[in-house]
Amino acid sequence: MVHIERVDFANKQQIKRFVQLPHRLYKSCPQWVPPLNIDAYAQLNPRKHPFYEHSDVECFLAVRKGRDVGRIAAIENRPYNKYHGVREANFYFFDCENDPEAAADLFETVFDWACKRGLNRVVGPKGMGPLDGYGLLTSGFEHRQTMTMLTYNYPYYVDLVEGLGFQKEVDFVSCYLPSDSFKIPERIERIARRVMERHHLQVKHFASKRELLQWVDRIGEAYNKAFIHNWEYYPLTERETDFVVQSIITVADHRLIKVITHAGEVVGFLFAFPDVSAALQRARGHLNPLTLADLLITMRRTSAVVINGMGILPEFQGQGGNALLYYEMGKTLLAFRRFTHVEMTQVAETARQMRADLKNLNGVEYKNNRVYFRDL
Repeated sequence: MVHIERVDFANKQQIKRFVQLPHRLYKSCPQWVPPLNIDAYAQLNPRKHPFYEHSDVECFLAVRKGRDVGRIAAIENRPYNKYHGVREANFYFFDCENDPEAAADLFETVFDWACKRGLNRVVGPKGMGPLDGYGLLTSGFEHRQTMTMLTYNYPYYVDLVEGLGFQKEVDFVSCYLPSDSFKIPERIERIARRVMERHHLQVKHFASKRELLQWVDRIGEAYNKAFIHNWEYYPLTERETDFVVQSIITVADHRLIKVITHAGEVVGFLFAFPDVSAALQRARGHLNPLTLADLLITMRRTSAVVINGMGILPEFQGQGGNALLYYEMGKTLLAFRRFTHVEMTQVAETARQMRADLKNLNGVEYKNNRVYFRDL
């Protein structure tokens, strides 16, 4: 028999059990990349994470004979619901043994939680912000998780969720591109230059991390405006925007952050990161002098780049901004002389321009993450 236990955010032992459960489930899985504990615990701390200032999260553990066998979070994102005119609950942090009874009991708890709040739909996996990976992995299980920007799960998770009546909401694809794909033909280079002149656009090059930090506010403002037509968008608060951008900047190499400006304001951006998945696996969630040194060394030596976050303000779309960002990224990748491939992560099927760009760059789709819904 399965017992569902509500997690008290003030109970350190319960929080630890919730955070550590996937470490046991994926202990022998070479593809799983564990998050750093400092980040995992911050997500469950209402005093630290800005999402809790406007919305609600409750977490649950499934326990069988004194042993934790599953977990899940139920989320009500009030700004999202208000912006889109819907009454949805989200589920996130779903991890479970291959135990249909435990999975069913966890989801029934979420359904009941949502119904009591007057919500009529459950959508997920979908977390507490744009840095939380969307969806269940439905293909590409043989590939290592892309840091913690994407979720990873065993194939049986799909059966557990679909067996409970969930249906496809939207797919997010990740593509593999050899770095040579970013070699820009001379004709495209001329177009990029013409775009800059015609629309008075400039590319900002950052000389140092310190200079990049001075642009955080402007980048954050553009980030909050660029995705208004995206499926997952809702207006972030000032604290959330700062939280997202600061998290991005903390792990960024300033040379891989591309920004387009117009009259001194940021109107486009592309966030790329050295892939440190291997170092995160070795860290096993722990951040200490040794694991930090390993992460920094891996950043300097990795041959892979991850692109996760590219946007153009709506009023500047269709003016060649995407081509300009790709052109600048191509120059940078070639200048490094060590990157062999690039991964474009979680591009929604509703992002038609980016999907077209990936085809033009000969991107190979090799991972798919699916967000599901179920009406209540």
